[in-house]
Amino acid sequence: MDGAGAPLQPGERRTTRSTCCYCGVGCGVLIHSERTAGGERITGVEGDPQHPANFGRLCSKGLALADSARRLDGRVLAPEVRGQRHEPRRAVDWALALDTVAERLARIVERHGPDAVAFYISGQLLTEDYYVFNKLAKGLIGTNNIDTNSRLCMSSAVTGYKLALGADGPPTCYEDLELAKTVLFAGSNAAYAHPVLFRRLEDAKARDPGVRWIVVDPRRTDTAAMADLHLAIQPGTDVALFNGMLHHLVWEGLLDQAFIDAHTSGFPALKALLREYTPRMAAEICGIPAQDLVTAAEWFGRSPAALSLYCMGLNQSAHGTDKNLALIQLHLATRQIGRPGAGPFSLTGQPNAMGGREVGGMATMLAAHREIADEDHRAEVEALWKLAPGSLSGKPGLAAVELFEAVRAGKVKAVWIACTNPVHSMPDIGQVREALQRAEYVVVQEAFADTDTVPYADALLPASTWGEKEGTVTNSERRISRVRAAVPAPGQARADWWIVREVARRVEARLGAPGAQPLFLADAPAAIFEEHRALTVGRDLDIGGLDYAKLEQDGPQQWPFPAGRSRGQARRYADGVFATADGRARFHATAYQPVAEPTSARYPLRLLTGRLRDQWHGMSRTGRVPQLFAHSPEPGLRMHPDDAARRGLKAGELVRIASKRGALVLPLELSDEVGSGTVFAAMHWSGQHLSSGGINEVSQPAFDARSRQPELKHAAVRVEKAAFGWHLLAARRGDALALRAAVQPLLRDCGYASLTLQAGPGADDGVAWLVMRAATEQAMPAEWLAALDAALALGAGPDTLEYRDARRGLLKRVAWRVEAGANFVDGLLWTDAQPGGESLLRTAVGGGAWRGPRLAAFAAVAEVARDPVVCACRQVTESAIRAEVRAGADVPALKQRLGCGTVCGSCLPQLTRLAREVASA
Repeated sequence: MDGAGAPLQPGERRTTRSTCCYCGVGCGVLIHSERTAGGERITGVEGDPQHPANFGRLCSKGLALADSARRLDGRVLAPEVRGQRHEPRRAVDWALALDTVAERLARIVERHGPDAVAFYISGQLLTEDYYVFNKLAKGLIGTNNIDTNSRLCMSSAVTGYKLALGADGPPTCYEDLELAKTVLFAGSNAAYAHPVLFRRLEDAKARDPGVRWIVVDPRRTDTAAMADLHLAIQPGTDVALFNGMLHHLVWEGLLDQAFIDAHTSGFPALKALLREYTPRMAAEICGIPAQDLVTAAEWFGRSPAALSLYCMGLNQSAHGTDKNLALIQLHLATRQIGRPGAGPFSLTGQPNAMGGREVGGMATMLAAHREIADEDHRAEVEALWKLAPGSLSGKPGLAAVELFEAVRAGKVKAVWIACTNPVHSMPDIGQVREALQRAEYVVVQEAFADTDTVPYADALLPASTWGEKEGTVTNSERRISRVRAAVPAPGQARADWWIVREVARRVEARLGAPGAQPLFLADAPAAIFEEHRALTVGRDLDIGGLDYAKLEQDGPQQWPFPAGRSRGQARRYADGVFATADGRARFHATAYQPVAEPTSARYPLRLLTGRLRDQWHGMSRTGRVPQLFAHSPEPGLRMHPDDAARRGLKAGELVRIASKRGALVLPLELSDEVGSGTVFAAMHWSGQHLSSGGINEVSQPAFDARSRQPELKHAAVRVEKAAFGWHLLAARRGDALALRAAVQPLLRDCGYASLTLQAGPGADDGVAWLVMRAATEQAMPAEWLAALDAALALGAGPDTLEYRDARRGLLKRVAWRVEAGANFVDGLLWTDAQPGGESLLRTAVGGGAWRGPRLAAFAAVAEVARDPVVCACRQVTESAIRAEVRAGADVPALKQRLGCGTVCGSCLPQLTRLAREVASA
């Protein structure tokens, strides 16, 4: 079961034990594969009941992994290069591609020095991939300009841990989820971002109703809706909240003074600062009742075991380090750390952000949690890598925002981007696009061709991806798991570590080996892991007692795991000895500072960003699965109904969101989950699905001075109606991925356009619906419409019915399919001065036979509000759930009668909220 092994024979099946490639929970998966006429392919995925992270559970995204991997549409299958920026790339063999990349990089180093080259990599790479990238940049080329998209999600958590506790890494473990008596969620919508852990928390609360949940979030998320206490603070005021809570704990004598005196330093300075943060003053800053702040402090301070769970809401801030410190200090002052059920637990956003930090794969660190500025640390790495003394640079590298600013300014000439999509995910993406356009040389190493970054590549290198890779990842509880290949990589795709090693060997041959022996001798993931292991011995993350054999025999293991131990350490600092020079934890005086960009008369609204339940990052993988669009089928901007009414805006209208940096258009959604003065947009929608690049058109590049993590969560914006005189709705049933690839180039010509997938009947057979909505000031020219007709195959035919009014710019077209004597809508095109055709679309996607004459499809039909899908696994709608609740059903009855919540469970928080809403109405 544990590996791909020999090639499968025709009809033969295999199950491979591996790890999910999404969030930092690190769920174990069983990958089912078989050999068909088209070769080996993944046929199914289920949770691994033996994996200690999930015990067989998976979320909606994990359950759909097989659907995302089954098709090769959109995969990069061969290396591509181009000689000049204005030329198209051409497919070449690996030898030429590797020689070309190595020659261009080496030439730039020779002409401009090592810091003219930079690497921007990903928390989705395996530890072995990360390690070879880090060795190439720092050990061979001699630059610390290697950063990662983990900078966008975890660097403030890392900095907070290091400043307070002395080392990176949560002191907690997943068992604490079941043992905590008070759980404080801070800036974490765990119901969406970490659903499998949320299931464990739900189960623990069901077993012990005395467990209390406190949720700190400006939005009433599904997590907040299930809280015993929701602190809907103003965006960015977390430090004031935590300082106010700690002030109350000091006042009430709820500190562990003996622990503070024996095991910490710096508390007197913090205590002096806290005098200013009375609960009343702190609550006024936060915009919450003072009594709620006091209640939260009492619950936390008096709890037998208080656990805090935090994520992007704390980290993605220009003051993210202070937010992390202020929360950690609540734990230190009350000794809610180092014991079962207690501690500050940062939930990792990506599958291997922690593994990347372990190997030093960021601009501000060296391998095994060493410091770049520490001469002794550099000497240790030089000795282990057998480099000449002084080979490693002591100059810190450029972190993500600075890196792309340096590319734009011409200081960095070449950038190598791997397994990430900065043209979508970085803040202020207009500047990132400009940077890559100006760069002398851009290498993109990717599995998927349809990302917003790929068009800028001078060299495109095809990488293998989940289900095809071998290596390890480290999850949020410091647990290292094996990732195994279930099927061979398609085409010429190769493992990321192999690609980097082959380029590195060529660069080393040209520039000369910087040490006594060649740097890149390891020829397999296990050998690379052995190098990494040696670097950790004696460090806080010591894994000297761990190797591939141990992982194969005993399964996933936590670090530290030094030699001579039989298992890793579940909790850290149980003895009160911290990873600082004197063994004491450090308190820091953390003053509240406002958000980096305050609102103003010109930009009066606060924009928040976050995740959708069933999508992941830029949707290069989840966006291939029509079923994952069911819960949130369209992009949108959420606004409080009162704010919309004051602006004369209505639900469904297109609005323009503008900041000082850029603008984009989105449909308006009305929701009281956001407070007045605040709007929300999901982070996932990219230029592959929109005529813009997504919400990061307007986000800001301000970043934390210590962690260098940008404030992606907040920006000041204005929202106004976007007036368009021509609207289009087009839909086509068929090979949805191929249809999307054909239509996507047309989006950029529209004032607004979106592309989404909808499942409909038959989606499991690869047949689904592509839906396009667009709007422009005037009707699009005939050439553009002809291109759309060609892409969707919606031109006139014997089973196509059309109504056209050229004078009014009106066109209605319906393509029919006849089965068993019945008419079915197979495609539609609807243009008019106002949006329309939605009722016809719902009929078409629903898959039912058309009743009545075909001409009736053109009749004016009153538009009916969409019935949202709550359970994506069973396709159960909100109206069906509400009807059952009105008939007396509770959540267990809903599961029994409708099947919702019985597969992945991701919808359970929403089911609970709907049951409460309807029951209390």
